[in-house]
Amino acid sequence: MDKPALLKTALKNDKISNFILFFVFLSLFVFFSFSTTSFFNTNNFMNILRQSAVTGILATAMTFVIISGGIDLSVGSILAFAGVILGSIAKTGNDRWWLGVIAALICASLLGLINGVLIGKYKVVPFIQTLAMLTIGRGLTMLYADGKPISDLAQGLTGIAKMSFMIPVVAWIFIITIIISHLILYYTVFGRSIYAVGGNEKAALISGIDTVKIKIMVYTLSGFLCGISAVILTSRVSSALPRAGDGYEMDAIAAVVIGGASLSGGRGNVWCTLIGVLIINILGNGMDLMNINSYGQQIIKGVIIILAVFLDSVKNKE
Repeated sequence: MDKPALLKTALKNDKISNFILFFVFLSLFVFFSFSTTSFFNTNNFMNILRQSAVTGILATAMTFVIISGGIDLSVGSILAFAGVILGSIAKTGNDRWWLGVIAALICASLLGLINGVLIGKYKVVPFIQTLAMLTIGRGLTMLYADGKPISDLAQGLTGIAKMSFMIPVVAWIFIITIIISHLILYYTVFGRSIYAVGGNEKAALISGIDTVKIKIMVYTLSGFLCGISAVILTSRVSSALPRAGDGYEMDAIAAVVIGGASLSGGRGNVWCTLIGVLIINILGNGMDLMNINSYGQQIIKGVIIILAVFLDSVKNKE
């Protein structure tokens, strides 16, 4: 089969996948609307949007990483570390709590930069490097916070999660992140290079793309987005929790894979990731309202991830 035919087949498969994804989203929405009276109401929808903001921005970060052909298991730990940095600075009475936000973003970006340098320049396997950073980040968090939550935060910070303009402000932050990420991926040299590196790194290198630089930038961006998620989560819970973000990397990966991104790299987009995030959060919210315990929820989410990976492997063989 020639290249135009292959491209046409790929686009057709993507359209079918996107249709199935949207159908699953609508099906879950309708199912939970009829299964529990507490689901279909404005307050619950606003709660889903607030929950989606944190995992959604992490999933956006994961989208960049997975498209580039990598994986980032450290997003939850980086979020937690950025959170305690933020909490330690943005204490009650501190009118310059925004300095804590800046510090959190810088620290999170630095941890992402370390991942990027070791993976891009020194060729450490992404799974191993980010697994190590998961442990290091969590250790740094516990050490810095002495294993205790940091509370009594400035009202300017905690007020972010309470602000609303038609929908919660944190949801607007997520939407803006999605839009900017889409523009980066589709309308910049950096974005097209990410797809090229993930699709075929050797070919990208031969064509003149600095693959090391691209990987460093991708993981640094991932860290930065983790910092934004840390600000939102800290604002929502009004404290910096050392165990914050525990397991969030799995939800982020699940959302990206459910959204149709290929774990082998080179394919994916943030809009489908958005639908994947909503599916994950609607599923969790609906199961909570139906009193399904957390252990059962973990099993269901795990099965969904397996199915998504299976479908991805089938598409890659076509």
